Amino acid sequence: MTAAADESRTLTPAPTQNDSTFESVWHEIQWRGLVHVSTDESALEAALSGEPITYYCGFDPTAPSLHLGNLVQLLLMRRLQLAGHRPLALVGGSTGLIGDPRPTAERQLNDRETVAEWVGRLQGQVSRFLSADGPNGVTLVNNLDWTAGLSAIDFLREIGKYYRVGTMIKKDAVATRLNSEAGISYTEFSYQILQGYDFLELHRQYGCVLQTGGSDQWGNLTSGTDLIHKVEGRSVHAIGTPLITNSDGTKFGKSEGNAIWLDADMCSPYAMYQFWLNTDDADVIARLKVFTFLSRAEIEHYESLVRDEPFRRAAQKRLALEVTTIVHGLAAVESAIAASEALFGQGDLSALDAPTLAAVIAELPTAELGESDTVVQALIATGLCSSASDARRAIAQGGVALNNVAVSSDDQTLAGAALAGGMAVLRRGKKTLAGLILR
Repeated sequence: MTAAADESRTLTPAPTQNDSTFESVWHEIQWRGLVHVSTDESALEAALSGEPITYYCGFDPTAPSLHLGNLVQLLLMRRLQLAGHRPLALVGGSTGLIGDPRPTAERQLNDRETVAEWVGRLQGQVSRFLSADGPNGVTLVNNLDWTAGLSAIDFLREIGKYYRVGTMIKKDAVATRLNSEAGISYTEFSYQILQGYDFLELHRQYGCVLQTGGSDQWGNLTSGTDLIHKVEGRSVHAIGTPLITNSDGTKFGKSEGNAIWLDADMCSPYAMYQFWLNTDDADVIARLKVFTFLSRAEIEHYESLVRDEPFRRAAQKRLALEVTTIVHGLAAVESAIAASEALFGQGDLSALDAPTLAAVIAELPTAELGESDTVVQALIATGLCSSASDARRAIAQGGVALNNVAVSSDDQTLAGAALAGGMAVLRRGKKTLAGLILR
Protein backbone atom coordinates (compact mmCIF):
# COMPACT_ATOMS: atom_id res chain seq x y z
CA MET A 1 0.00 0.00 0.00
CA THR A 2 2.83 2.39 0.73
CA ALA A 3 4.39 1.53 -2.61
CA ALA A 4 1.06 2.38 -4.21
CA ALA A 5 1.05 5.69 -2.41
CA ASP A 6 4.63 6.50 -3.42
CA GLU A 7 3.99 5.81 -7.10
CA SER A 8 0.64 7.61 -7.10
CA ARG A 9 2.36 10.78 -5.90
CA THR A 10 4.45 10.83 -9.08
CA LEU A 11 1.42 10.62 -11.38
CA THR A 12 -0.69 13.46 -12.76
CA PRO A 13 -4.39 12.69 -13.31
CA ALA A 14 -5.41 12.46 -16.96
CA PRO A 15 -7.15 15.50 -18.47
CA THR A 16 -10.89 15.17 -18.89
CA GLN A 17 -11.03 14.68 -22.64
CA ASN A 18 -11.93 12.13 -25.27
CA ASP A 19 -9.29 10.17 -27.17
CA SER A 20 -8.70 11.83 -30.55
CA THR A 21 -7.35 8.59 -32.04
CA PHE A 22 -10.90 7.29 -32.38
CA GLU A 23 -12.91 8.15 -35.48
CA SER A 24 -15.85 9.28 -33.35
CA VAL A 25 -17.19 9.18 -29.82
CA TRP A 26 -19.34 6.22 -30.88
CA HIS A 27 -16.24 4.19 -31.68
CA GLU A 28 -14.62 5.22 -28.40
CA ILE A 29 -17.55 4.24 -26.17
CA GLN A 30 -17.77 0.93 -28.00
CA TRP A 31 -14.07 0.26 -27.40
CA ARG A 32 -14.51 1.14 -23.75
CA GLY A 33 -17.24 -1.49 -23.47
CA LEU A 34 -19.99 1.02 -22.71
CA VAL A 35 -22.52 -0.24 -25.26
CA HIS A 36 -24.16 -3.49 -24.22
CA VAL A 37 -27.37 -2.97 -26.15
CA SER A 38 -28.73 -0.14 -28.28
CA THR A 39 -31.28 0.82 -30.86
CA ASP A 40 -30.19 0.78 -34.53
CA GLU A 41 -26.39 1.00 -34.41
CA SER A 42 -25.84 2.60 -37.80
CA ALA A 43 -28.43 5.31 -37.12
CA LEU A 44 -27.00 5.91 -33.65
CA GLU A 45 -23.46 6.14 -34.98
CA ALA A 46 -24.59 8.66 -37.59
CA ALA A 47 -26.40 10.73 -34.94
CA LEU A 48 -23.38 10.83 -32.62
CA SER A 49 -20.99 11.60 -35.50
CA GLY A 50 -23.02 14.49 -36.90
CA GLU A 51 -24.38 17.76 -35.57
CA PRO A 52 -24.87 18.05 -31.79
CA ILE A 53 -27.86 16.15 -30.42
CA THR A 54 -29.63 16.39 -27.08
CA TYR A 55 -29.54 13.31 -24.84
CA TYR A 56 -30.55 12.46 -21.30
CA CYS A 57 -30.09 10.07 -18.43
CA GLY A 58 -32.33 9.82 -15.39
CA PHE A 59 -31.40 9.32 -11.74
CA ASP A 60 -34.07 8.49 -9.18
CA PRO A 61 -33.64 9.84 -5.62
CA THR A 62 -34.18 6.51 -3.86
CA ALA A 63 -31.17 7.24 -1.61
CA PRO A 64 -29.39 10.42 -0.45
CA SER A 65 -26.43 9.76 -2.76
CA LEU A 66 -25.53 8.31 -6.12
CA HIS A 67 -23.23 5.27 -6.23
CA LEU A 68 -20.67 3.66 -8.55
CA GLY A 69 -23.33 2.22 -10.83
CA ASN A 70 -24.53 5.78 -11.46
CA LEU A 71 -20.96 6.87 -12.09
CA VAL A 72 -20.93 4.73 -15.25
CA GLN A 73 -23.79 6.84 -16.61
CA LEU A 74 -22.31 10.14 -15.47
CA LEU A 75 -19.01 9.43 -17.22
CA LEU A 76 -20.77 8.28 -20.38
CA MET A 77 -22.76 11.52 -20.33
CA ARG A 78 -19.53 13.48 -19.89
CA ARG A 79 -17.91 11.71 -22.85
CA LEU A 80 -20.88 12.59 -25.06
CA GLN A 81 -20.79 16.17 -23.80
CA LEU A 82 -17.07 16.43 -24.62
CA ALA A 83 -17.99 15.33 -28.16
CA GLY A 84 -20.23 18.40 -28.42
CA HIS A 85 -23.62 16.90 -27.57
CA ARG A 86 -26.07 18.52 -25.13
CA PRO A 87 -26.87 16.67 -21.87
CA LEU A 88 -30.08 16.76 -19.88
CA ALA A 89 -29.65 15.33 -16.38
CA LEU A 90 -33.00 14.23 -15.00
CA VAL A 91 -33.42 13.70 -11.27
CA GLY A 92 -36.79 12.09 -10.82
CA GLY A 93 -38.84 13.96 -8.27
CA SER A 94 -41.93 12.00 -9.33
CA THR A 95 -40.44 8.61 -10.30
CA GLY A 96 -38.42 8.78 -7.07
CA LEU A 97 -41.72 8.68 -5.19
CA ILE A 98 -42.31 5.24 -6.76
CA GLY A 99 -38.98 3.64 -7.66
CA ASP A 100 -38.37 1.26 -10.54
CA PRO A 101 -39.16 -2.39 -9.82
CA ARG A 102 -36.38 -4.36 -8.16
CA PRO A 103 -36.01 -8.05 -9.06
CA THR A 104 -36.81 -9.30 -5.56
CA ALA A 105 -39.37 -7.22 -3.69
CA GLU A 106 -41.41 -4.03 -3.60
CA ARG A 107 -39.55 -0.84 -2.72
CA GLN A 108 -40.39 0.98 0.47
CA LEU A 109 -41.94 4.30 -0.51
CA ASN A 110 -40.27 7.40 0.94
CA ASP A 111 -42.24 10.46 1.99
CA ARG A 112 -42.40 13.51 -0.25
CA GLU A 113 -40.18 15.65 1.97
CA THR A 114 -37.39 13.05 1.95
CA VAL A 115 -37.57 12.63 -1.82
CA ALA A 116 -37.50 16.40 -2.35
CA GLU A 117 -34.40 16.68 -0.16
CA TRP A 118 -32.68 13.85 -2.03
CA VAL A 119 -33.53 15.48 -5.38
CA GLY A 120 -31.50 18.51 -4.32
CA ARG A 121 -28.59 16.38 -3.12
CA LEU A 122 -28.45 14.33 -6.33
CA GLN A 123 -28.70 17.41 -8.53
CA GLY A 124 -25.67 18.80 -6.71
CA GLN A 125 -23.75 15.57 -7.30
CA VAL A 126 -24.66 15.37 -10.98
CA SER A 127 -23.52 18.97 -11.48
CA ARG A 128 -19.99 18.06 -10.40
CA PHE A 129 -19.52 15.70 -13.34
CA LEU A 130 -21.09 17.67 -16.20
CA SER A 131 -20.04 21.11 -17.35
CA ALA A 132 -22.59 23.93 -17.24
CA ASP A 133 -20.55 26.12 -19.58
CA GLY A 134 -20.89 26.74 -23.29
CA PRO A 135 -23.66 26.04 -25.78
CA ASN A 136 -23.88 22.40 -24.67
CA GLY A 137 -23.83 23.02 -20.93
CA VAL A 138 -25.87 20.57 -18.86
CA THR A 139 -29.53 21.32 -18.11
CA LEU A 140 -30.97 19.85 -14.90
CA VAL A 141 -34.58 18.70 -15.17
CA ASN A 142 -37.07 17.22 -12.72
CA ASN A 143 -39.95 15.08 -13.98
CA LEU A 144 -42.15 16.35 -11.16
CA ASP A 145 -42.44 19.54 -13.21
CA TRP A 146 -44.56 17.83 -15.88
CA THR A 147 -46.30 15.17 -13.79
CA ALA A 148 -47.37 17.12 -10.69
CA GLY A 149 -50.32 18.77 -12.44
CA LEU A 150 -51.28 15.75 -14.53
CA SER A 151 -54.53 14.08 -13.46
CA ALA A 152 -54.94 10.32 -13.48
CA ILE A 153 -57.63 10.61 -16.15
CA ASP A 154 -55.42 12.74 -18.41
CA PHE A 155 -52.49 10.38 -17.88
CA LEU A 156 -54.57 7.32 -18.83
CA ARG A 157 -56.17 9.04 -21.83
CA GLU A 158 -53.07 10.73 -23.24
CA ILE A 159 -50.31 8.25 -22.38
CA GLY A 160 -51.74 4.99 -21.06
CA LYS A 161 -53.68 4.30 -24.25
CA TYR A 162 -50.41 3.74 -26.15
CA TYR A 163 -49.30 0.87 -23.89
CA ARG A 164 -50.28 -2.78 -24.25
CA VAL A 165 -50.36 -4.87 -21.09
CA GLY A 166 -49.12 -7.92 -22.96
CA THR A 167 -45.96 -6.04 -23.92
CA MET A 168 -45.50 -4.52 -20.47
CA ILE A 169 -45.53 -7.85 -18.63
CA LYS A 170 -42.76 -9.18 -20.86
CA LYS A 171 -40.26 -6.59 -19.60
CA ASP A 172 -37.55 -8.36 -17.63
CA ALA A 173 -38.03 -6.61 -14.28
CA VAL A 174 -41.81 -7.04 -14.43
CA ALA A 175 -41.65 -10.67 -15.57
CA THR A 176 -39.24 -11.53 -12.77
CA ARG A 177 -41.50 -10.00 -10.15
CA LEU A 178 -44.65 -11.59 -11.57
CA ASN A 179 -43.00 -14.99 -11.18
CA SER A 180 -41.89 -14.29 -7.61
CA GLU A 181 -43.79 -14.74 -4.36
CA ALA A 182 -43.75 -10.97 -3.84
CA GLY A 183 -45.57 -10.22 -7.09
CA ILE A 184 -45.70 -6.60 -8.23
CA SER A 185 -47.98 -3.70 -7.37
CA TYR A 186 -49.75 -1.61 -9.98
CA THR A 187 -47.61 1.30 -8.76
CA GLU A 188 -44.31 -0.29 -9.76
CA PHE A 189 -45.87 -1.95 -12.80
CA SER A 190 -46.67 1.55 -14.09
CA TYR A 191 -43.11 2.82 -13.67
CA GLN A 192 -42.15 2.03 -17.27
CA ILE A 193 -45.00 4.25 -18.51
CA LEU A 194 -43.73 7.16 -16.42
CA GLN A 195 -40.19 6.76 -17.75
CA GLY A 196 -41.50 6.56 -21.29
CA TYR A 197 -43.48 9.74 -20.67
CA ASP A 198 -40.29 11.46 -19.45
CA PHE A 199 -38.57 10.77 -22.77
CA LEU A 200 -41.61 12.05 -24.67
CA GLU A 201 -41.69 15.30 -22.67
CA LEU A 202 -37.95 15.86 -23.07
CA HIS A 203 -38.28 15.18 -26.77
CA ARG A 204 -41.05 17.76 -27.02
CA GLN A 205 -39.42 20.41 -24.83
CA TYR A 206 -35.75 20.05 -25.75
CA GLY A 207 -35.62 17.95 -28.92
CA CYS A 208 -34.02 15.09 -26.95
CA VAL A 209 -33.33 12.07 -29.18
CA LEU A 210 -31.20 9.75 -27.01
CA GLN A 211 -31.57 8.18 -23.58
CA THR A 212 -28.81 6.26 -21.80
CA GLY A 213 -29.11 3.89 -18.86
CA GLY A 214 -28.06 0.52 -17.52
CA SER A 215 -28.93 -2.54 -19.59
CA ASP A 216 -31.15 -3.73 -16.74
CA GLN A 217 -33.27 -0.66 -17.57
CA TRP A 218 -33.66 -1.63 -21.22
CA GLY A 219 -37.40 -2.21 -20.91
CA ASN A 220 -37.81 1.30 -19.49
CA LEU A 221 -35.55 2.81 -22.15
CA THR A 222 -37.50 1.26 -25.01
CA SER A 223 -40.72 2.33 -23.35
CA GLY A 224 -39.72 5.86 -24.30
CA THR A 225 -38.48 5.12 -27.81
CA ASP A 226 -41.68 3.19 -28.58
CA LEU A 227 -43.92 5.92 -27.13
CA ILE A 228 -42.25 8.68 -29.15
CA HIS A 229 -42.57 6.61 -32.31
CA LYS A 230 -46.30 6.06 -31.69
CA VAL A 231 -47.13 9.61 -30.62
CA GLU A 232 -44.78 11.70 -32.74
CA GLY A 233 -44.00 9.29 -35.56
CA ARG A 234 -40.25 9.76 -35.03
CA SER A 235 -37.39 7.38 -34.34
CA VAL A 236 -35.15 8.15 -31.37
CA HIS A 237 -32.28 6.27 -29.75
CA ALA A 238 -31.30 4.42 -26.57
CA ILE A 239 -28.03 3.01 -25.24
CA GLY A 240 -27.94 0.39 -22.49
CA THR A 241 -24.58 0.14 -20.74
CA PRO A 242 -23.42 -3.24 -19.39
CA LEU A 243 -23.92 -4.09 -15.75
CA ILE A 244 -20.45 -4.05 -14.21
CA THR A 245 -19.57 -7.34 -12.54
CA ASN A 246 -16.34 -8.72 -11.12
CA SER A 247 -14.55 -11.57 -12.89
CA ASP A 248 -15.05 -13.83 -9.87
CA GLY A 249 -18.81 -13.40 -10.03
CA THR A 250 -19.15 -11.10 -7.01
CA LYS A 251 -21.16 -7.91 -7.25
CA PHE A 252 -19.22 -4.83 -8.29
CA GLY A 253 -19.47 -1.59 -6.35
CA LYS A 254 -19.49 -2.90 -2.80
CA SER A 255 -16.76 -3.09 -0.17
CA GLU A 256 -17.31 -5.30 2.86
CA GLY A 257 -20.95 -5.48 1.85
CA ASN A 258 -21.42 -1.70 1.76
CA ALA A 259 -22.18 0.31 -1.36
CA ILE A 260 -19.50 2.70 -2.62
CA TRP A 261 -21.38 6.00 -2.55
CA LEU A 262 -20.26 9.18 -4.31
CA ASP A 263 -21.01 11.28 -1.21
CA ALA A 264 -17.84 11.76 0.85
CA ASP A 265 -19.84 11.58 4.09
CA MET A 266 -21.22 8.16 3.14
CA CYS A 267 -18.01 6.76 1.65
CA SER A 268 -14.80 8.62 2.44
CA PRO A 269 -12.21 9.44 -0.22
CA TYR A 270 -9.84 7.13 1.66
CA ALA A 271 -12.29 4.22 1.47
CA MET A 272 -12.92 4.88 -2.22
CA TYR A 273 -9.19 5.05 -2.95
CA GLN A 274 -8.65 1.72 -1.19
CA PHE A 275 -11.59 0.15 -3.04
CA TRP A 276 -10.03 0.86 -6.43
CA LEU A 277 -6.55 -0.05 -5.21
CA ASN A 278 -7.83 -3.53 -4.36
CA THR A 279 -9.17 -4.22 -7.88
CA ASP A 280 -8.32 -7.68 -9.17
CA ASP A 281 -5.84 -8.01 -12.04
CA ALA A 282 -8.55 -9.65 -14.13
CA ASP A 283 -10.81 -6.59 -13.79
CA VAL A 284 -8.50 -3.60 -13.73
CA ILE A 285 -8.14 -2.93 -17.47
CA ALA A 286 -11.90 -3.02 -18.01
CA ARG A 287 -12.26 -0.59 -15.09
CA LEU A 288 -9.68 1.77 -16.60
CA LYS A 289 -11.67 1.82 -19.84
CA VAL A 290 -15.01 2.59 -18.19
CA PHE A 291 -14.06 4.82 -15.27
CA THR A 292 -11.10 6.92 -16.47
CA PHE A 293 -10.21 9.32 -19.26
CA LEU A 294 -6.89 7.63 -19.93
CA SER A 295 -6.24 7.23 -23.64
CA ARG A 296 -6.29 3.93 -25.50
CA ALA A 297 -2.47 3.99 -25.71
CA GLU A 298 -2.12 4.57 -21.96
CA ILE A 299 -4.55 1.78 -21.11
CA GLU A 300 -2.79 -0.62 -23.46
CA HIS A 301 0.46 0.26 -21.67
CA TYR A 302 -1.08 -0.66 -18.33
CA GLU A 303 -2.44 -3.86 -19.87
CA SER A 304 1.12 -4.90 -20.70
CA LEU A 305 2.23 -4.06 -17.15
CA VAL A 306 -0.53 -6.23 -15.69
CA ARG A 307 0.60 -9.06 -17.93
CA ASP A 308 4.37 -8.70 -17.46
CA GLU A 309 4.76 -7.13 -13.99
CA PRO A 310 1.56 -7.80 -12.03
CA PHE A 311 3.39 -7.50 -8.70
CA ARG A 312 3.79 -3.75 -9.30
CA ARG A 313 0.01 -3.25 -9.39
CA ALA A 314 0.66 -0.17 -11.52
CA ALA A 315 -2.76 -0.30 -13.16
CA GLN A 316 -4.53 -0.42 -9.79
CA LYS A 317 -2.54 2.54 -8.52
CA ARG A 318 -3.45 4.58 -11.57
CA LEU A 319 -7.11 3.51 -11.37
CA ALA A 320 -7.34 4.56 -7.71
CA LEU A 321 -5.75 7.92 -8.48
CA GLU A 322 -7.94 8.64 -11.51
CA VAL A 323 -11.36 7.68 -10.18
CA THR A 324 -10.93 9.15 -6.71
CA THR A 325 -9.75 12.39 -8.31
CA ILE A 326 -12.78 12.45 -10.63
CA VAL A 327 -15.17 11.92 -7.73
CA HIS A 328 -13.55 13.83 -4.87
CA GLY A 329 -10.74 15.98 -6.33
CA LEU A 330 -6.97 15.76 -6.22
CA ALA A 331 -6.65 17.23 -2.72
CA ALA A 332 -8.78 14.40 -1.31
CA VAL A 333 -6.60 11.87 -3.12
CA GLU A 334 -3.48 13.40 -1.63
CA SER A 335 -5.05 13.13 1.83
CA ALA A 336 -5.92 9.49 1.18
CA ILE A 337 -2.35 8.76 0.07
CA ALA A 338 -0.95 10.56 3.12
CA ALA A 339 -3.21 8.46 5.34
CA SER A 340 -1.99 5.27 3.65
CA GLU A 341 1.61 6.27 4.18
CA ALA A 342 1.06 7.27 7.81
CA LEU A 343 -0.86 4.11 8.55
CA PHE A 344 2.14 1.95 7.71
CA GLY A 345 4.79 4.08 9.34
CA GLN A 346 5.86 6.17 6.33
CA GLY A 347 4.22 9.36 7.56
CA ASP A 348 2.98 11.21 10.63
CA LEU A 349 -0.33 9.95 12.00
CA SER A 350 -0.63 13.03 14.20
CA ALA A 351 -0.75 15.17 11.05
CA LEU A 352 -4.03 13.60 9.92
CA ASP A 353 -7.21 15.53 10.66
CA ALA A 354 -10.12 13.89 12.47
CA PRO A 355 -12.27 13.11 9.37
CA THR A 356 -9.35 11.47 7.54
CA LEU A 357 -8.30 9.50 10.62
CA ALA A 358 -11.91 8.43 11.19
CA ALA A 359 -12.04 7.17 7.59
CA VAL A 360 -8.89 5.14 8.23
CA ILE A 361 -10.21 3.71 11.50
CA ALA A 362 -13.51 2.79 9.82
CA GLU A 363 -11.64 0.34 7.58
CA LEU A 364 -10.02 -1.46 10.54
CA PRO A 365 -11.19 -3.69 13.38
CA THR A 366 -11.75 -1.34 16.30
CA ALA A 367 -12.22 -1.39 20.04
CA GLU A 368 -13.23 1.25 22.55
CA LEU A 369 -10.97 1.55 25.60
CA GLY A 370 -9.92 4.01 28.29
CA GLU A 371 -6.55 5.71 28.52
CA SER A 372 -5.84 3.76 31.72
CA ASP A 373 -6.14 0.46 29.84
CA THR A 374 -2.94 -1.24 28.74
CA VAL A 375 -1.64 -2.00 25.28
CA VAL A 376 -1.97 -5.69 26.18
CA GLN A 377 -5.69 -5.19 26.79
CA ALA A 378 -5.98 -3.25 23.52
CA LEU A 379 -4.27 -6.04 21.54
CA ILE A 380 -6.76 -8.56 22.90
CA ALA A 381 -9.81 -6.29 22.52
CA THR A 382 -9.02 -5.59 18.86
CA GLY A 383 -8.29 -9.23 18.05
CA LEU A 384 -4.66 -8.58 17.14
CA CYS A 385 -3.66 -11.05 19.84
CA SER A 386 -5.53 -14.06 21.13
CA SER A 387 -4.50 -13.83 24.79
CA ALA A 388 -2.47 -11.82 27.31
CA SER A 389 0.50 -14.16 26.91
CA ASP A 390 0.31 -13.79 23.12
CA ALA A 391 0.23 -10.00 23.50
CA ARG A 392 3.20 -9.92 25.89
CA ARG A 393 5.19 -12.15 23.57
CA ALA A 394 4.45 -9.88 20.58
CA ILE A 395 5.60 -6.83 22.59
CA ALA A 396 8.77 -8.60 23.80
CA GLN A 397 9.61 -9.46 20.18
CA GLY A 398 9.36 -5.79 19.19
CA GLY A 399 6.37 -6.43 16.95
CA VAL A 400 3.85 -3.95 18.41
CA ALA A 401 3.52 -0.23 17.70
CA LEU A 402 1.08 2.36 19.00
CA ASN A 403 0.66 5.30 16.61
CA ASN A 404 3.79 4.02 14.79
CA VAL A 405 5.88 4.16 17.98
CA ALA A 406 7.25 0.80 19.16
CA VAL A 407 5.82 -0.50 22.43
CA SER A 408 8.61 -1.78 24.68
CA SER A 409 6.77 -2.64 27.89
CA ASP A 410 3.74 -4.82 28.45
CA ASP A 411 2.75 -2.46 31.26
CA GLN A 412 2.39 0.51 28.93
CA THR A 413 -1.03 2.15 29.03
CA LEU A 414 -2.89 4.11 26.37
CA ALA A 415 -2.45 7.38 28.26
CA GLY A 416 -1.60 10.23 25.90
CA ALA A 417 -2.15 8.08 22.79
CA ALA A 418 -5.22 9.90 21.56
CA LEU A 419 -4.80 11.55 18.17
CA ALA A 420 -7.36 13.78 16.42
CA GLY A 421 -10.90 12.87 17.40
CA GLY A 422 -9.73 10.69 20.31
CA MET A 423 -8.53 7.88 18.06
CA ALA A 424 -5.33 5.83 17.88
CA VAL A 425 -3.79 3.17 15.66
CA LEU A 426 -2.37 -0.11 16.93
CA ARG A 427 -0.17 -2.30 14.78
CA ARG A 428 1.17 -5.83 15.15
CA GLY A 429 3.94 -6.75 12.76
CA LYS A 430 4.23 -4.75 9.56
CA LYS A 431 0.70 -4.93 8.19
CA THR A 432 -1.83 -6.04 10.81
CA LEU A 433 -3.68 -2.97 12.06
CA ALA A 434 -6.49 -2.03 14.40
CA GLY A 435 -8.14 1.20 15.48
CA LEU A 436 -8.70 2.42 19.01
CA ILE A 437 -11.38 4.81 20.17
CA LEU A 438 -10.25 6.28 23.48
CA ARG A 439 -12.83 7.48 25.94
